[in-house]
Amino acid sequence: MPRGDFATDTDFRHAVEPLLARLLDQLDQLPTDELDPALTTGNLTLRFESGATFILSQQTPTHELWLSANLRAWHFVREGGTWVERDSGEDMLALLGRLVGEKLGMTVVFPA
Repeated sequence: MPRGDFATDTDFRHAVEPLLARLLDQLDQLPTDELDPALTTGNLTLRFESGATFILSQQTPTHELWLSANLRAWHFVREGGTWVERDSGEDMLALLGRLVGEKLGMTVVFPA
């Protein structure tokens, strides 16, 4: 059963599309050649020069974004306009910034 801010699957998809596009733009602006981000419908893939791959993907049936990174997975829902991990409540943008920053050896902050 979906939870979070969305009444319909269409509402969910319309919110996720610009979010992923914005993240792609922000990743493209990072001062590094060690990262190759790519956006396909509903998925943002980050390939690092080290061989690591992170995938942030929309899961329409549950109205969640799933992040796969460093052999782990997180599930995010949007509540009150903020994407948070469904179990821990951790902010998605803060977590993603920390994980990307650790891979690149730099501070990465994604504005809300």
